[in-house]
Amino acid sequence: MKLQRKNRLRALSLGAIAVSGALALTACGSDDNGSNDAGGKSTASANAGSVKCDNAKGQLLADGSSAQKNAIDAWVKTFSQACGVQINYKGGGSGAGVTAFTQGQVAFAGSDSALKPEEVAASKKVCNGGQGIDLPMVGGPIALGYNVPGVDNLVLDAPTLAKIFDSKITKWNDPAIAKLNKGVKLPDLKIQAFHRSDESGTTDNFTKYLIATTPNNWKYSGGKAWQAKGGQSAPQSAGVAQQVKQTSGAIGYFELSYVKDGIEAVSIDTGASKPVAPSTESATADIAAAKVVGTGKDLTLQLDYKTKAEGAYPITLVTYEIVCDKGNKADTLPATKAFLRYIASEDGQKVLSGIDYAPVPDEIIAKVRTTIEGLS
Repeated sequence: MKLQRKNRLRALSLGAIAVSGALALTACGSDDNGSNDAGGKSTASANAGSVKCDNAKGQLLADGSSAQKNAIDAWVKTFSQACGVQINYKGGGSGAGVTAFTQGQVAFAGSDSALKPEEVAASKKVCNGGQGIDLPMVGGPIALGYNVPGVDNLVLDAPTLAKIFDSKITKWNDPAIAKLNKGVKLPDLKIQAFHRSDESGTTDNFTKYLIATTPNNWKYSGGKAWQAKGGQSAPQSAGVAQQVKQTSGAIGYFELSYVKDGIEAVSIDTGASKPVAPSTESATADIAAAKVVGTGKDLTLQLDYKTKAEGAYPITLVTYEIVCDKGNKADTLPATKAFLRYIASEDGQKVLSGIDYAPVPDEIIAKVRTTIEGLS
C-alpha cells in the first residue's frame, strides 16, 4: 500500500507540472502542443480538436473556488489552444468568487457551496432579467492531509476529527487516535491543525460533514468562514497544503489533488466494514447518491455526509460554476457558453479522473449540458 501511495503521489507531481503550463497561455494560444502519444500525435491537440468554439473570442475573467483550480487550469489549457480565448481564473476562494459575480466583475464564478437566497437576490442586479444559477461541474473528496513522521497509514473518524480541529485533542498519541490505529506507533507530537483563513466552500463542506455526523462534538453553525477557536490558518487550498507539508505534526483539509510528496491522506472510519481512503472512485460512490434540490434551472445538489456505504468516502464536495441563466453580458456570453459546454462535455469530464477529481454523475451532467445550451 505504501508503494502504491508513492506511485500515486509521483503521478500527481507529474500532473501538477503539466497543469502549470496552463498559466503561460495567452489569447494567441501556446507553442507547447502537449505531450505526444505512441503514434507521435499531440495529446493536447487531440483534445483541443473536440472543443466547439462557435463564436467564442476575447477573454474571460472568473474567480472563486480554489478547490477546482487544478481542474480549471487543465481545462483552460485545452480550451485556449482550441479557441484562442484567454481565461483568467483567480481561484481566490468561493467567497471571493460569489462576491465578484454578484458585483458583475466576472463572467462566471466557481463555488463549493450553492448560492444562498440573499446571494441569488443580489445576482438579479447583474443578470438582466435573470438570476445566478448553480451548475455542478467538479466533484471530489476533501482529503485530511497530514504530516506525522513515521506514520504512513492513519485512520480517524468524525468525533476524533471534530475534537482535533476544535483543539480538544492536541497530541498525536492521544488515546482516541490510538484506539483507531491499533499497532501503529504514534509519536508524542503536538497536533498542528490548519484551517482556511479565507471564506471557503471547502470549509463549508468539511464542517457540514462534522455537523451531520457528530453534532455533539461540533457545535458550530457552519458556513464558509471558519468558526472554531484555536488552530492555525492559511489562504486557499494550496496555502493550507503548503503549511501541512512544511510543518511536522500538521493536519489540514483540502482537495485530493493537493496531496503530494510530504503529505499523507487520512482514511475515514465511517462505520463501514473498512476505513475509506479519499479517491476519485470513493468520492464518486458518494456523489452518485446526491439529489438535485435546486429549483428551475438551478442544479444545487444535496450530498450524503452520513453515508456508511462500502467504499464511499463521506467528505466530498461539488464545485458549482455560477452563471446568469438570463442576462449574461453579450460580449462574454459566447465564450462563457463555449467554455462551460466543453468542461461539461464527455471529454471535459474525462480530464477530472486523471487529476484526482470526480466527474459529475451522468444523470446530473446531462441536465447541466441542457441548461448551458439555454443560457442567454
